Amino acid sequence: MRTASTSAWTYFSTAARYALLEHSRNRLALVLVLFYLPLWISLGHVVITSAEVRFLLRATDETITAPGNNLSNISGALNAVTLIVGFMMFSVTFTAGRFDHRLAMAGYPRPQLIAGKLVALLLAAVLTSAYATAVVCLYWHPRQPWLLGLALTTGALTYGGFGVMLGATLRGELAGMLLIIMTSIIDTGLQSPIANPVADNDFIRYLPSYGAMQAAVTAGFRDSFPFPYLLLGPLWFLGAVVVAGIAFHRHTRDRRPAFFG
Repeated sequence: MRTASTSAWTYFSTAARYALLEHSRNRLALVLVLFYLPLWISLGHVVITSAEVRFLLRATDETITAPGNNLSNISGALNAVTLIVGFMMFSVTFTAGRFDHRLAMAGYPRPQLIAGKLVALLLAAVLTSAYATAVVCLYWHPRQPWLLGLALTTGALTYGGFGVMLGATLRGELAGMLLIIMTSIIDTGLQSPIANPVADNDFIRYLPSYGAMQAAVTAGFRDSFPFPYLLLGPLWFLGAVVVAGIAFHRHTRDRRPAFFG
């Protein structure tokens, strides 16, 4: 006889498996990962000057100087992974929204359904960030490559959470795509000292990928471990997922009138 824990695991594993299958069918996302990501990073290294650029690294409480093309690699990698993972999660959440609603209304446990999608998000973020880190390492050697990958993963999770949130709350697909694209461009662009001469403005610390950028630059040029900054991305992710969960619960709640005998 099947126990409650076995049933919960079956629901979860089934949801995770189908979420991963949906990602594998997203050919545009796979093309973006395989070709757009290395192209964007490569262009940043080739086109941007290698002259030293100042960067306010609040994670170590100092202003550092680093080659402009190396800093561009970091911001380009962060921009690419946030765009791609955000797009992947929005696309899957938006496309499968009605089916997920029917599943929940038919009795499929909401926690396992959501957890399966979040596991797929985590795997997509880790794999995409590892690939981006490997591409960056083709051009120069960050001091802490593993920390660079971890920093990119936190940024990818942030925008993956945004994708889930927008997919659960918006009714227009184009609106969601534009919001993810514009937010990511503004976010990483304002933090780049190459694109923004006042990238040390205090407002920058309120941007979604601020913690990821600070941790990534630390990984590239310092030996410290900026733990508090690595937590900022997961906090943004948690907030976005909570909003998505509330929206999903509202859309799938039982609206039938209650009758009392």
